[in-house]
Amino acid sequence: MIVVMEAGSTEEQIQSVIDRLVMLNFSVHRSTGMIHTVLGGVGPEGDLSPDDLQVMPGVKECHRVTSPYKLAARAFKPEGTIIEFANGVKIGGPELVVAAGPCSVETEDQIQTTAAAVARAGAKMIRAGAFKPRSSPYSFQGLGEEGLRLLRAAADAHDLLVVSEVMDQTQIPLLEHYADVLQVGARNMQNYTLLRELGRSPRPILLKRGIAATIEELLLSAEYILSGGNYQVILCERGIRTFETYTRNTMDLAAIPVVKKLSHLPIMADPSHGTGRRDKVIPMARASVAAGADGLLVEVHPDPDRALSDGAQSLYPDQFETLMAQLRIIAPAVDRTL
Repeated sequence: MIVVMEAGSTEEQIQSVIDRLVMLNFSVHRSTGMIHTVLGGVGPEGDLSPDDLQVMPGVKECHRVTSPYKLAARAFKPEGTIIEFANGVKIGGPELVVAAGPCSVETEDQIQTTAAAVARAGAKMIRAGAFKPRSSPYSFQGLGEEGLRLLRAAADAHDLLVVSEVMDQTQIPLLEHYADVLQVGARNMQNYTLLRELGRSPRPILLKRGIAATIEELLLSAEYILSGGNYQVILCERGIRTFETYTRNTMDLAAIPVVKKLSHLPIMADPSHGTGRRDKVIPMARASVAAGADGLLVEVHPDPDRALSDGAQSLYPDQFETLMAQLRIIAPAVDRTL
């Protein structure tokens, strides 16, 4: 149930509606916009008619939400969610935010060199994994906490935010100590135990779409985090598995405007995983921005041919500079700044 309060409604009126919902066994989530306060009630809607709330003092309108995701729906926050960081970076607003870096932290020199290169080109975040979920148990699994320490030091040296992946709930406190954004990878999109725990985290969560997940399933996964009280969720389109084998995945660009219509949450695009091919990353990054993405995740490595993971889809630093120069031309055409 979505209840939109009148502009200028009093705190007493708002609390009265909350109390009514709680009395009927609803959990209530409050979103305060620039004009209206919106209350999202999740509970046994069969026991309550929208008309019952519509007549309460201070209520502007009330709607029953028919979609299975309530808090992730656009109706809960029509103006859209903007996630702001302490250094002024905002995801979900007019600024296009780019996170770039290697698939995984390998050495201090590698991550420092990469951080310097992506910061110089205009990235606001560095993305890299310290814990790597690999298909083979014999592949490089990451450096663990030492990798996080190196990543944090490189980010601080170049005024970057850190995005890194959390693989299970036991790692959350460690990631919160080092990272500004906790990433949930495609393999964990439906790890509901992890998602519930992240609902209690103070850090923004970057939630990647699973390789065979529908858009509705992605939004339902976001709902797990939102229902736990963490409203700082960033969605990510990173390609899905189809019958096509030329690229590693099929980049579903249509998902970006679809999510924009269905949900208030910001969405980024990952053309590196979306294609798996270095020569296709730049064109798909350009297309993602044109489609309305709020930001990009791009893999960049100083020597991708010797990378310990995902070298084939990682850009050289000079290629990343070229991409950023092109995005500065495209961004204004879709009302973005970079």
